[in-house]
Amino acid sequence: MADVFSPGERLERTLNKKGTERPPVICPGGMMNAAIVDVMEKGGHTLPEAHHDGGLMSALAEDVSAYTGFENFGLPFCMTVEPEALGGSVDYGSLKCEPKIAREIFARAEAAWYCEKGAIARSKRGGEVLKAVNILSEKHPDIPVIGSLTGPVSSAASLVEQFAFFKDLYRDKENSHKFLSYVTDQLIDWALLMIECGASVISIADPTATGEILGPRLFEEYALLYINRIVNAVHGAGKPVIVHICGDIKTVKKHFFSLQGDALSVDAMVNLAEIKKENAAVTTMGNLSTYLLESGSPERINMAARALIEKNIDIMAPACGLSTSSPLANIQSFTGAVKEARRG
Repeated sequence: MADVFSPGERLERTLNKKGTERPPVICPGGMMNAAIVDVMEKGGHTLPEAHHDGGLMSALAEDVSAYTGFENFGLPFCMTVEPEALGGSVDYGSLKCEPKIAREIFARAEAAWYCEKGAIARSKRGGEVLKAVNILSEKHPDIPVIGSLTGPVSSAASLVEQFAFFKDLYRDKENSHKFLSYVTDQLIDWALLMIECGASVISIADPTATGEILGPRLFEEYALLYINRIVNAVHGAGKPVIVHICGDIKTVKKHFFSLQGDALSVDAMVNLAEIKKENAAVTTMGNLSTYLLESGSPERINMAARALIEKNIDIMAPACGLSTSSPLANIQSFTGAVKEARRG
């Protein structure tokens, strides 16, 4: 039976809680990107070069979609564009190793200096991401371009020395809120510019904002507040938002359901079927184990994907960031199982 909807229509309808013939299967970019080594070697468009060139970036995104079967383009391919633009120091990695923050530049939140509005778009890499988003959205109008943000807590923690950052969340709330508010405003500006360039969905991944790291009180005071501020701004621009929270959400579950994203994505240890039972209004996304995608067999991955489909998970996706060494055959087994499925 042929697909009824285009990839863009299928994702849009799912995020708007409308029916589809099957779940979308996506990998939203940023922390959760699928630029694995196998794809780069097959397509010939490689990292770290594509981090710095919008044409190469868009070509690599096309390779990812074509070879893996994921039904979207997700940009950028790392979590360092935002903190670098705000003054951070970045190690750009290699073909097999993703970029990372080389060092935090501020000793404390109170010592931070502040860039003018639009710093991310004005940065060299930010401009190349916008160029790639524009290329892909114009060239492939039926495939959703997801603009991926590094969430506010993770972006801020990439700029302030981490031990001091978490200490300040307790002991220097005034400067912590001031700095997080500034980072959030920069992320909002960045998200809106990606939308102007053609992004049809914004995804926020905030791996530092886990219940295991923050606990319920700080999660509510900081993560929930600033993530929702971004979500509301994107909604004001007429676009949907995916929010991903890493780790076990047990300690923050009462606040988790207050996240205002149109879909909520979680790690592999979270039972998405239970989430749906507790709150039927939540559009669930995920959460196939990335360890399984890296180390399992295609047969086991196919079975795991079908199990998620049977639980009526709304959007199928990896549970977290993929290892660059994940075999392409494993990814294809995942996406293939979803595309063979039909609701009802």
